[in-house]
Amino acid sequence: MGKVSVTINGRAFTIGCEEGQEAYLRDLARHLDGHIRDLSGQVGQIGDLRLLLMASLVVADERREAVRRVEALEAEVETLKAADRGRAEGLRSDRERLARSIDKAAERLEALVAASDT
Repeated sequence: MGKVSVTINGRAFTIGCEEGQEAYLRDLARHLDGHIRDLSGQVGQIGDLRLLLMASLVVADERREAVRRVEALEAEVETLKAADRGRAEGLRSDRERLARSIDKAAERLEALVAASDT
């Protein structure tokens, strides 16, 4: 098991983590600490627990917004896929119609050639 030292609101903490996750955990701690610094700049030092709670709520809000955006993008992708399937079906139909028209034109030409030979 790995260990990583992080600093939150000017205080150092050592946290255990899975091997290889140290850099990721430090990055998460920097993100949380940034929110705590922003909040303490707005409301002052109101205690570690309250600042941590407020920062956690901000992070939870970020996560919820990210999930909402992902869901909206997934819905948009599905809409685009459905439209693409519709266009593909339309193209197939157009090709079939064009092929029938070419066949009919070829039949008429063959009939004209046959009539001129007689």
